[in-house]
Amino acid sequence: MNPHQRHPATPLAMVLSLWRNRQLVIQMTRREVIGRYRGSIMGLAWSFFNPVLLLLVYTFVFSFVFKARWGIGADESRADFAILLFIGMIIHGVFSECVNRAPSLIVGNVSYVKKVVFPLQILPLVALGSALFHAGVSIVVLLVAKLIVHGSVPWTLVFLPMTLLPLLIGTLGIAWVLAALGVFIRDIGQITALLTTVLLFISPVFYPISSLPAQYQKILLLNPLTFVIEESRRIMFFGTVPDFQGFLLATGVSLLLSWAGFWWFQRTRKGFADVL
Repeated sequence: MNPHQRHPATPLAMVLSLWRNRQLVIQMTRREVIGRYRGSIMGLAWSFFNPVLLLLVYTFVFSFVFKARWGIGADESRADFAILLFIGMIIHGVFSECVNRAPSLIVGNVSYVKKVVFPLQILPLVALGSALFHAGVSIVVLLVAKLIVHGSVPWTLVFLPMTLLPLLIGTLGIAWVLAALGVFIRDIGQITALLTTVLLFISPVFYPISSLPAQYQKILLLNPLTFVIEESRRIMFFGTVPDFQGFLLATGVSLLLSWAGFWWFQRTRKGFADVL
């Protein structure tokens, strides 16, 4: 039998694979989230206290030490800057956690490779689900802070799932590529750690894109995180509706990227067992 026939790589195969294995993905994601805190005294409570601590640290360092301002108006508070910064950190955190973990997903689960019936392609989705859980907790902390500072949260928050969709779809595609490459090139993990750190500073996390000269703004817009970060701030902090045209374009590009990643993973997975 043609090995490609055993591992179809069409867009339909990608969607069907994720749908058919959705229960397994949920179970493995839950196990991974709980397993991360197993043995600790506070358990899952750490997933709540970590973002709270980070938000407090950001507020102190950038607002009190560096006295940084976002430039949203004369009545901008220190808490405003911290909240705007934290939104960017959450978005970058989802991407960086998945990308940094991806190269070791297959290498760290050799037993799954030996099982012919196990759907290896869901491992990046499990990593994404775990990152999304922690991001969700951080978003709750952020919204509580917004409620305390301003007394309300914007109704445009309902657009948040839509805004995050291109990020999640595109990240999954990149994770598939890196998971496969990590089997054959063990240095990939070191490279991704470096690149995600660089991406933190060339994304509008610590500053608004409007603070840059026009020519640099165009360059920064090539960064896939820029659109999601800026749109997330618009709907979570400023209360404005998202850019629907930009959303459609970003989602289309992310779908192509995701399918390309899935195609690469399916075409290379036949060699996993030989290397491992």
